[in-house]
Amino acid sequence: MSNERTPLITSGVCGLAVTAVTCGAASDSTPESNSETPSRGPRKLNTFFGVMVPTVLSMFSIVLFLRTGFVVGHAGLLQGLLMVVVAYTIISLTILSICAISTNGAIQGGGAYYMISRSLGPEFGGSIGLMFFLAKVFACGEYVLGLVEAILDVFGADPDSAVSEGVRVLPQGYWYTVLYSSVVLLLCLLVCLVGAHIYSRTAFVILLVVTVSLLSIFISSVAVKPLDFVITHKGSGNQTLRYNASYTGFNATTLRNNLYSAYSLDYSTNSVMSFSTVFAVMFTSCTGIMAGANMSGDLKTPSVSIPKGTIVAVLYTFTVYVLLFILASATCDRTLLIQDYGFFQRINLWPPFVTVGIYCASLSAAMCAMIGASRILHALALDQLFGLPLAPAAVTSSSGNPWVAVLYTWGLAQCVVFAGQLNAVASLVTVFYLLAYAAVDLACLALEWASAPNFRPTFQLFSWHTCLLGILSCLVMMFVINPVYSSGSIVLLLLLLLFLHYRSPTSSWGYISQALIFHQVRKYLLMLDVRKDHVKFWRPQVLLMVANPRSSCQLILFVNQLKKGGLYVLGHVQLGDLGNECSVENNLLPYCGMKPNTLVLGFYDSCTPEDFFLQDTAFCGSSVGRGSEGDYNFGVDLPSLQAHFPPVRHVESPRWLTPEEYVGIISDAIKMNKNVCLGRYFFQLEGEDKDSKVDGSERTIDVWPLNLLQPGSRDYEDVCSLFLLQMACVLNMSSKWRHARMRIFLNVETQSNDQGWVVNEETFRELLKQLRIRASIKIVPWDSVVQHHSQPGGDDSAGTTQALSEDFLTAVNCMLMEHSSQAAVRFLYLPRPPAHHSQSQHYLAQLEAVTSGLGPTLLIHGVTPVTYTDL
Repeated sequence: MSNERTPLITSGVCGLAVTAVTCGAASDSTPESNSETPSRGPRKLNTFFGVMVPTVLSMFSIVLFLRTGFVVGHAGLLQGLLMVVVAYTIISLTILSICAISTNGAIQGGGAYYMISRSLGPEFGGSIGLMFFLAKVFACGEYVLGLVEAILDVFGADPDSAVSEGVRVLPQGYWYTVLYSSVVLLLCLLVCLVGAHIYSRTAFVILLVVTVSLLSIFISSVAVKPLDFVITHKGSGNQTLRYNASYTGFNATTLRNNLYSAYSLDYSTNSVMSFSTVFAVMFTSCTGIMAGANMSGDLKTPSVSIPKGTIVAVLYTFTVYVLLFILASATCDRTLLIQDYGFFQRINLWPPFVTVGIYCASLSAAMCAMIGASRILHALALDQLFGLPLAPAAVTSSSGNPWVAVLYTWGLAQCVVFAGQLNAVASLVTVFYLLAYAAVDLACLALEWASAPNFRPTFQLFSWHTCLLGILSCLVMMFVINPVYSSGSIVLLLLLLLFLHYRSPTSSWGYISQALIFHQVRKYLLMLDVRKDHVKFWRPQVLLMVANPRSSCQLILFVNQLKKGGLYVLGHVQLGDLGNECSVENNLLPYCGMKPNTLVLGFYDSCTPEDFFLQDTAFCGSSVGRGSEGDYNFGVDLPSLQAHFPPVRHVESPRWLTPEEYVGIISDAIKMNKNVCLGRYFFQLEGEDKDSKVDGSERTIDVWPLNLLQPGSRDYEDVCSLFLLQMACVLNMSSKWRHARMRIFLNVETQSNDQGWVVNEETFRELLKQLRIRASIKIVPWDSVVQHHSQPGGDDSAGTTQALSEDFLTAVNCMLMEHSSQAAVRFLYLPRPPAHHSQSQHYLAQLEAVTSGLGPTLLIHGVTPVTYTDL
């Protein structure tokens, strides 16, 4: 069995990887060697012995014989039947989910835990599995204590008498109760150590005994004549309360009197009963529906046996409970039902029939709980969710029996019996069971909503409606039974979830959360309607094209600050033969339904590319393994690094693109109505990595919104200039640039007779106010620069590049160096590229001359309206 699953890759707290040792197992493969077909442990149980028998006995337990009268007496027949219908409706919804999951693939040992963990992932599976294990441990102790109480009712000596009378020879008291419970628990341990198949055969014998007891009850209802009883209870102040009760046989008057509810004082708790309290007691009989599923590791065909056996068992127990409720309400008066839990013994042809039935049902339920708990614990140990503490529980015998897990369970159950009284624990057990059932419904609901193609269960009688209704029903009943325990169990679940989350277990089972996220993202992406786009909700959707991420780290980090919560795709196109080799970067993720609106390129210049990966301690070869301080830094060796990212281009190696191809990309992007940004000198930018302490307070963002290569243009409010301002504002809103100062430079010709620039300045200040852009405006006279311009009135809208003199380009560069040399980053107007590819080199030469030596600079050409002044 230890080889039937793929375990977790452990790390973090309690992260000791322990290989499960199976004594005499057929395979010695480690968890990593799962490529071969695993050897299966022995599977001996069929549907009847492996599912039906344990499920029926778990649902009967001691409630069948000792609480039927309690429910009918307080609630009446009508409300009693309503409780049965409601309870079985809740568990039926869960059964539909169980059947769906169990028929969707091979099920290994662990039952409910295996279903939940393989559907919802290790966090939910581990937390719910551990709570389900604890619930079964407490249930085992509860059944043992219930059996001891039933034994002492018959054989217990009177504490006030020093002489034993008849069969009442067993001394009573707290420590005697613990002693008897320990003996019974030891008997359960011996049976469970032998193996599940022996327990199943034993359980079948017990089922025969319980069936005979039930038949004796039905026969006695016809054969036994009416009887009168005097029932006594000790009241307050040591007074004796006497009640006259009667057994009438089948009688219409008796049935009529028992139809409706009559909630009264419970003699065992001295509290007045209500619908919720009586329903809580009755529902404890419905917590055994997964007894068969917990035997999944021992079943020959679990995907067939679990649905079939569970459904038949539930139908059988439902029928028995309905018939017993009708029988009790038609033959016994209300006083007998309320004042004597064991009234079936009083009205039986031979009372030992019922007594033996109680003993057998309790013993079987205890063994079933111990077996189920040990299987869950064994599955948890195999998956290594909790590391070292549970590692020994993975050991099995030569026959596949997890005997260490059985010992774990026995030890914890032994601690439970020291409580002596488990009335409060019964509610806790029920709440834990309901939480596990809700988790099963949640697992099935998640699989259904994810719409995964591989979710094809052969059982089709379910839908997301039944799963959701099952979840809500379980949660409601949890708080109806006990709000305090329900709240505590949910808090415990959250704590376990946090523990497993921070322990970071990695599994190969698949995460339903990823499937649900994909499903929802796809759905909402399809809901995006470009016809409803509005400029006031515009944000950058960036496609950054780089030749090699190893030489573009700073540019990648900087552009990440520009996206403002929008799409950010890092792209690289590599030409090659798809038949020989196809390399796909992990960072190139497809975003269906969204498309970039801004293209960012590195600058086309003669700078030698640097390998920034080799400057980072996380990637350099000297940091492989553990660092100087003993912390693992996830370093990789150079061959592995080069396998994912090829080396940077050598200075003498040819470029990937020609100047014509590079400018063609810019031109094509603008034709496609995409904004274009060119980044230069960003390898000089510091403080962009996540560990940097830079908050931007010492930084300056300089914006030059005028087309510096076309002095005749004085329009500061065209689309491109406004896009320039918007991008600078977006950068100023990012975390590492929030406190940076923004400066906007307005170029004016002060020596001309036209004083329109003064009006333009005031207009521009008003525009910034309307756009809510906080920046200082710097007036830069550039008469000395413009005088070098060869064609001051020219216009490049026709697609030809102006013949600008070197003196003019040098003057523009000097002006930028004079005013923006200390800026952290500069935003410049990018002129439209030439229409003819023959002018591409000249176009690039002009850009290179203007930006030479500036430092980190972003040249921007915007074609999209992005500013909005109204609400």
